[in-house]
Amino acid sequence: MKIILLGPPGAGKGTQAQRIASVVDVNKASSGDLFRENITAGSELGILAKSYMDRGVLVPDDVTIKLIMGWIQSPEQASGFVLDGFPRTLNQAESLDRELNRSGSLDRVLYINVNEEELVERLSGRFICANCQSPFHVKYSAPTRNGVCDFCGGSLYQRSDDKPEVVRTRLGVYFEETAPLVEYYRKSNILREINGEGDIEVIGESLLKALS
Repeated sequence: MKIILLGPPGAGKGTQAQRIASVVDVNKASSGDLFRENITAGSELGILAKSYMDRGVLVPDDVTIKLIMGWIQSPEQASGFVLDGFPRTLNQAESLDRELNRSGSLDRVLYINVNEEELVERLSGRFICANCQSPFHVKYSAPTRNGVCDFCGGSLYQRSDDKPEVVRTRLGVYFEETAPLVEYYRKSNILREINGEGDIEVIGESLLKALS
């Protein structure tokens, strides 16, 4: 199966994408994963992508599509794949469709929908140990002592992009970009929308049912 998993930051895409890939027995990847792999390997596309990233600008869609398609067309993905959080824009979706039509179209697009206030709570409650990088959350996995890592005793800090005001800006950009994308896949009748609030296991089961 060829599957795309969409959802805003904080929706739990990474966790669910891994679970779906394991059940369906295919590999999963995000554009971030592929950028890092290609940069580490020193590939031509990796070097090109890094030249944009080092300047703090977005990697052009055509470069990202080539990188994604290179992964999709490798022998390891012959039985299908799960793409985590890609495409992000309508232009990327249309470009991906044009490329995929040469080797078979998508089977399913799963959209994990979570309301904005829930997402702000999830993202702005995250803290990380400055020493061992262990993650904590004020609501879901709070440290025993406030501001102190349970594992190494290091100080906990909050990433600048996890501060509430920054989180709201990030989410605003995401929803503006993806609203047309969701409608694009809905018109193709391959989109299934899943409620991403509540128990992780229940959400996972709903996603798997939506594949049938």
